[in-house]
Amino acid sequence: MWKALAAVLVASVPFVASQVDRTGWNITVDSFQTGTGNEAANALDGNTGTIWHTQWMPTNAALPHTITLDMKKVYNVNGLTYLPRQDGNSNGNIGQHSIQISTDGTTWTETAKGTYLDDSSLKSTPFTTIPARYVRIIAQTEAGNRGPWTSAAEINVLAAATYAKPPTNLGIWGATIDFPIVPAAAAVLTNGKVLLWSSWKPLDFGGGAGSGKTETAIYDPASGTVSRRTVTETQHDMFCPGLSLDASGRPFVTGGNDAAKLSIYDGTNWITGPNMKIQRGYQSSATLSDGRIFTIGGSWSGGEGNKNGEVWSPASNTWSLLPGCPVAPMLTADTRGVYRSDNHGWLFGWKSGSVFQAGPSKAMNWYTTVGTGGQKTAGLRGTDPDAMNGNAIMYDAVNGKILTVGGAPNYQDNQATGNARIVTIGAPGTTASVAAIGNMAYARAFHNSVVMPDGKVLVVGGESYPVPFSDNTATNIPELFNPATSSFTSVNPISVPRTYHSWALLLPDATIISGGGGLCGACATNHPNAQIYSPAYLFNPDGTRAARPVINSVSSANVAVGTKITVSMNRAVTSFSLVRYGSGTHSVNTDQRRIPLTPTASGLSYTVTVPGDPGVALPGSWMLFAMDSAGVPSVAKTIIVRA
Repeated sequence: MWKALAAVLVASVPFVASQVDRTGWNITVDSFQTGTGNEAANALDGNTGTIWHTQWMPTNAALPHTITLDMKKVYNVNGLTYLPRQDGNSNGNIGQHSIQISTDGTTWTETAKGTYLDDSSLKSTPFTTIPARYVRIIAQTEAGNRGPWTSAAEINVLAAATYAKPPTNLGIWGATIDFPIVPAAAAVLTNGKVLLWSSWKPLDFGGGAGSGKTETAIYDPASGTVSRRTVTETQHDMFCPGLSLDASGRPFVTGGNDAAKLSIYDGTNWITGPNMKIQRGYQSSATLSDGRIFTIGGSWSGGEGNKNGEVWSPASNTWSLLPGCPVAPMLTADTRGVYRSDNHGWLFGWKSGSVFQAGPSKAMNWYTTVGTGGQKTAGLRGTDPDAMNGNAIMYDAVNGKILTVGGAPNYQDNQATGNARIVTIGAPGTTASVAAIGNMAYARAFHNSVVMPDGKVLVVGGESYPVPFSDNTATNIPELFNPATSSFTSVNPISVPRTYHSWALLLPDATIISGGGGLCGACATNHPNAQIYSPAYLFNPDGTRAARPVINSVSSANVAVGTKITVSMNRAVTSFSLVRYGSGTHSVNTDQRRIPLTPTASGLSYTVTVPGDPGVALPGSWMLFAMDSAGVPSVAKTIIVRA
């Protein structure tokens, strides 16, 4: 069995592709301009100086426009490249689009969608390998909204040498989602949309300090659309920030390239907050049990060293220094000194306004935020070394259970580990319990981990030898942690390396979106895209989609801690969980945590109780899931929890 599984995984490891020879291909389009040399064949002629262009006279042909390629035989297709016109004119650049494939020209499967950046650069869309003879691009918008046109200089198809159908019992990666930016940070909003941003440029971060702007995008999973917006109103380049979701579920973005700034997104507008007392970049932040937000570290930007703790109060909208919360106890022994050693803390808001720091330093600590703050050691993370750019995930908040995985002793240019530990915390200030479990199959740093409704954790991406802006040692096979067995299982591989500047987040439909990586200009490792993973719990044993339980209603969607919630279901279920909405940048997601809930049933009406301690059920936005006896989860209902 395991040999067969390994063969399947190796056969579909990304992104091994070669350009398919276009000799003898047919191309058909819905429209082209006659008498001007803008025929469809120009998109296949190997000449970047010629273009295909839809009709613009005597009248414009209306969007959407289609380009269909017949490659004359079946290939194991796993990508497409689109080169916009190179003549200095942007008319017809493809914006919103859908890429579809077919073996017979009749039945089509979407393999990619999204929005391309409105410029002349080569657009590359990798996707999960699938056999196809026909490839179709549907151009739904013109990237600059200049008119109802579509144009192309060259279109190529990429293919792998081999193909093995991915088994659904290992989950399935869906269509690639193209973005007009390289998203280095992301947050799931309470309306189910995903907020994304890069830096002051869509594809690059360099030279942005003081630019006062950020390129953002919003992906709507319901419609499949991606919209772009340049944010200037907060005068904040939000690259390499601290990131949390506040007690209202709003993304709360601090520092980065503009190292003192605070920007808050309310779902419609960006709001300027007060500057932090200490300038920071690469810091971490955590929402506290009383709704305040704590931050510490961040010597990447705004000067090096002494990046001690401070806290933001929503009541006064002010920052206060916490001299009793020194950063020194949580420093790693990085060879590059404090510039790297105070980065990306693994922070968890906990009981009575406390913060537990699980890593990446091998030394763990407690911070208190009352008055001028305090610090106390929580012990070592067992024999685990410093684990910079590793992950820590609270998969069972009721019992204080945290999974830590991977990381490396130094930020870069050293070997990562596959280490895994279960850290258990209790009363603030006490020594944490640490248990070593079996390691992951793959060493990783720059990876991301996501807790699922059933308590399992997906670990995705990373590098075995972390080097920023490199995919050379990318770990492309994700692993699934099972808390019942404290073990890991390899699942179907990703189609795009997800390394430095990548992220992964749980969506309300119980799928996981994984995206980004790069943001280095003309480098080869820019990944302006994402994919959505459908875990095995969404499939029947025969590979068909499982019928999902439906939450018909909840008694209240805005509750205080300790409140009972009555849930009306369409059919019987056996368990519930709350998972806090997540945000992610630089392998840090201090927002996500899971609360298992035990229901009492009366017919199809179930009652669950939110934990009474706001350090366990942090204030903010949560996803309420119901699961049936087969483990199939519902789509979540959003619950706002108040302290």
